[in-house]
Amino acid sequence: MPDHRANPTDPSLGSAAIHAPWRLKYLESLDAQEKSRPAPPQDDPGGAASFLRDYWLNPQDDEKNHVIVRAGDGSPLGGMILLNAYPYANGHLLVALGEGRPRLLDYAPEQRAALWRLTDAAAALMDAALEPQGINFGINQGRAAGAGVPGHLHVHLVPRWQGDVNFITVVAKVRVIPSSLEAMAARYRAAWERIRADWPL
Repeated sequence: MPDHRANPTDPSLGSAAIHAPWRLKYLESLDAQEKSRPAPPQDDPGGAASFLRDYWLNPQDDEKNHVIVRAGDGSPLGGMILLNAYPYANGHLLVALGEGRPRLLDYAPEQRAALWRLTDAAAALMDAALEPQGINFGINQGRAAGAGVPGHLHVHLVPRWQGDVNFITVVAKVRVIPSSLEAMAARYRAAWERIRADWPL
């Protein structure tokens, strides 16, 4: 019997390579951003520099940055719910405190409680906006665990439906994201207006 592991074009293994040249600009911009950011002082209460920290410090850009909910400006317990710019699935949300820390236990207990309160609100928001059949909740702590922003811990919420892994995922190992970030952000903002009274943050 042939050893299909030796054949990189075996359909069961997916494509040998998927070309996504538009991501190069994004990857290079991340590297440039990290290099251009000054290292935070040792006593900086804001913690690690990252795009999440930049978003937190620039509320005037919330619409452009797809920040849906902002809570506790100026407080160490403050944070945001925002759309992931490179989602695993349509409507993928991120939850982050304004202060960046690399590890969950680097936050004080009251900050961890604030992070989970925001995560609760994000789950309610996702339910109201999308009515998913399920939600994946996840934290990637550290680069070895897949963290894209290892210095600023954040929570992922990914909405799921039965059959959301469709033929294109099976055949090409690619997910299809049918809605633009702008349209999804507008949908989430409208849903937040409906439920925000139930979620004082």
